[in-house]
Amino acid sequence: MAKEPKPVDPDQMGRMRQFVETYRMARKVDRALPLWLLGAFVVGAAIGFGLLTLLPGDGLLRMVLRIVSALLFGTLFAMIVFGRRAQTAAYKQMDGQPGAAAAALRMLRRGWRTDPVIAFTKQQDIVHRVVGPPGIVLVGEGNPHRLRQLMSSERRKHERVASGVPIHEVMCGNGEGQVPLPKLVKHIQKLGRQVKPAEMTDILNRLKALDANRSAIPMPKGPVPTSMKGMRGNLRGR
Repeated sequence: MAKEPKPVDPDQMGRMRQFVETYRMARKVDRALPLWLLGAFVVGAAIGFGLLTLLPGDGLLRMVLRIVSALLFGTLFAMIVFGRRAQTAAYKQMDGQPGAAAAALRMLRRGWRTDPVIAFTKQQDIVHRVVGPPGIVLVGEGNPHRLRQLMSSERRKHERVASGVPIHEVMCGNGEGQVPLPKLVKHIQKLGRQVKPAEMTDILNRLKALDANRSAIPMPKGPVPTSMKGMRGNLRGR
């Protein structure tokens, strides 16, 4: 009697589908991606094979270990290169699109709370909010002149409900005084630790009063990139 096929793990299928989608997205922007992956695999395989050559012994077992080591190192090197180039491709694809900063901020890990689009103008200037170790970080994207006024208004609102909490303003963009999209997450993480984890709950509760007075804010029109969300899950799965 034939054995029944094992059920497919939904989580595993989700990761594979996510990996394929990430590769397709990166391939559109980075045409040299397959060559980079092949080169990384060859280099890694050579290193893995060479390392086992240094070990004493001979025979079939040693050759099998060399091949296994080559495959493991080759795959590891290829995945590292893929992660980095796919992330760069995602940033290039999103750069300049409305909501790109919000998509990038999803790369922030535990200990951070991101609230996208807490304020915006008809011209699609947007302000996002991040709460984490540095305190409150207001992240703006759009026209710098309009953003200054919009972010100043948001700063005053946050100071009223979160007095004493450090508030930082960051403009995302490629102009003078702005933080490029690929460097946005690292820039925010380097703002320092001024708030203890135990204080996070109190800050978030205070902000609820501010957010409760806002009307429902729709996302600005235009394609809002979501690639970084899949990218983060894909990298975390590896």
